[in-house]
Parts: sequence; structure tokens; C-alpha cells
Amino acid sequence: MNLPIPFSDLIAADADGRPVLSPEVHHLPHLLEMDAEAVLASFKKSQADDFTRIIEGLNDPANPLKRILDQLVPLGLAPVDPSALQALFIDLHDHVMSHPVWRHPFFLRVFEGRVAQEQVVQFALHYFNQIKNTRQCVALSLGRFNGLQERNHGQASERISELTQIVLAQLIADEYGVSTHAVDGYPGMAQLFGATTHIVMYRQLFDGLGIPFAQQDVPLLNGVADNVLTQRLVAGDLAFSPLESLASVGLGMEWGVPEFFTLLLGGLIRFAWKNNLALNQHHLFVLTAHVKYDVLHAIAVVLATSFHCQTPDDVKTVKNATNMLMAARFGMMTDLYRHVFKEDCAPLGEIGLAEKYKIADGRIVSALRKARQSCDASALFDPAGYARHPLPFVLTA
Repeated sequence: MNLPIPFSDLIAADADGRPVLSPEVHHLPHLLEMDAEAVLASFKKSQADDFTRIIEGLNDPANPLKRILDQLVPLGLAPVDPSALQALFIDLHDHVMSHPVWRHPFFLRVFEGRVAQEQVVQFALHYFNQIKNTRQCVALSLGRFNGLQERNHGQASERISELTQIVLAQLIADEYGVSTHAVDGYPGMAQLFGATTHIVMYRQLFDGLGIPFAQQDVPLLNGVADNVLTQRLVAGDLAFSPLESLASVGLGMEWGVPEFFTLLLGGLIRFAWKNNLALNQHHLFVLTAHVKYDVLHAIAVVLATSFHCQTPDDVKTVKNATNMLMAARFGMMTDLYRHVFKEDCAPLGEIGLAEKYKIADGRIVSALRKARQSCDASALFDPAGYARHPLPFVLTA
């Protein structure tokens, strides 16, 4: 596709006149000429390559990560087997990335540029409620790992718990834009409260869309509320195990985000070109930042998850937890599609969902129904209809 190139900091033209994204914007230079399936395939491959490179490094005795893990062996933890870890990654990664949520009609439509000004505004406003709440779930999960939980690894249990906490704490730090400081270098209060969180990054998108600060916070759509509650429940509710909690905030949240944020990024660039809207890197930074950081997050969390994944049943537990998260995200995007485009698209239960993606038990159904009742009505876009809103889950027969 031959596009005029109005955004010098976003795209340029190659020798053939094709649009090329700047490396600072995205690592796929010809994103605007790819289809969604090619984007998904590219991320599946790049994430697998990144993980393989890190795992292969565990064969090197001088690898600092290997040294950290080897410290746990005298405490009773079996030495890390890179080949077994690779096999676990391939199994779980394929399970997550093959879920239909990453091909949701909403993402496909936006990526193709079939979106109008008011539709972009409505999406940006309502998806913001998802952005605001996800990082709290990581904090809820971190609190599940402590010195009083079941000691499945004997003497090594507390050290494994500590390493898991460190990984989750780093995710929280990245989401909130904070880092460690020496006492004499601690930031002032203005710097502390003005940290560049993902919420702040998202408000930069509002600046580009011309949405005033006072109009940027809206009540939650029913599907968005369900997704927020599902994430919080699996991460923090005692009905779900620490392993399920970890899987939900790691594999269930992190792996697919770079892919669908890439679809949104490409779509917004197309939209801005068609509408002569001068979006720039500052405005779109929340999308490009997620593409870069969430890959690292996903690798770190799958390493932490491997500590707690000891049996085939544990693997099934992880997959079931990710199914809950991905079903809720699909339901959210379906509700967003209806609200933004004023059209219906098929819910998860009507697309021929593979059996492996159905929920294996009803805990999340009862937990979500109960959690709905505790919501402040003023926080909801449609409080009267929320109790009747279809649940997003498809259970096994």
C-alpha cells in the first residue's frame, strides 16, 4: 500500500515508496503491509526465539541466572533442566497464543483502519478502564506468595517464593513507572506522584485524540467490568491457588498483549493518516511501550511459573487459569465491539471454541456473580443491566 507519509517520527518511505515504521516505533518495519495472521505468527516466533535464547544460556556455568538458580539445589530443588523448561514453554505458549481472543474481530477491524473518529474516541475511553486496573492484580498475586503458604519445595520453598515475589514486583514497578533508589537519591514528592505509569502513558493518547483531561474517565462497560473482576478474582481470591494466580497475571495477561497492541498501533496510524490527525510517538507511547516491555515480562513470569509447575496436573491448572483470563478478555472486546461499532459480533460460545479452551470448573462463575454484587453502581455504565449481562465463560460439558 502506498501511503503519503505525514508523520516523520512514526513512518518513512523505503526505496520502493512503501511505508516503513521507525525502529523506535516498532520492530516490524512493514507492519502496515502485513495482515493480522502474519503479525500473530511473527510474535509467536519472536517470543519463542527470545525465550529459547535465555533458556540456552542456562547451559553456561558463567550465566548469572544459572548461578541464582543453582543456589537452590543444595536446598532440595532439582537442578533446572533447560530442555524440560523449553518443552514447558512451547506447550504453554502455544496454548495461550492460539486462543481466538488474539484474533478478535475488534482487533482485526481496527488494524484494517475500518474505524471512525468517534469510534476511536469511544474505544480509547472505555479500554482505559482496563488499563487502570490490571496492575493491581499483579500486586494481589504478589501477596499470595509468602512464608506461610504450603511448602511444596521443602527447604527451598521460601527462596522460590522470594524469587517469585521479585519477578512480580518488577512487573508492578514497570507498570507504575517506579524503580529502586538510594536513600540520598530518593525522588521528591512531585517526581514520585508524577511517575510515568502506564496510566499516564495512556493519557498521552488522549492528548493526541483531543480528549480533555476532565472527560477522560468514564464508567465501566459491563464486559470491561467482568474482565477487571475476573483478573482480580483469579489473582487474589482464595478460591484460586497461588499457581493459578501467577498464571493469570503472567501467561494469561502478558503474552498476547504485544500482538494485539501492535494491531491497535497499526490501526491508529492508518486512522491518523486518513483523518489528517497528527498522532506522534508521544501519543502512541503506551502501545509501543507494551510491545517492548511485555515480552520481557512474559519470559520472566514463565520462569517463575516453572518453579511451581511440578506435575502434569499443574500444567492443566495453568492452562485452565489462562482460559479464564482469555475468555473474560474476549467478552470485554465483544462488549466493546457492540458499544463502539453499534453492531454485534459472535460471543465466545458461538464461534466453535475448541474444547481445550473451555473452563474446567465453575469456581469463576460463582465468584464473578458474587463480585458483581459488590460493585458501586456509579462506577458502571449500565448498572441496571449488569446482573443480567451474559457471563463470558464457556464451561466444559
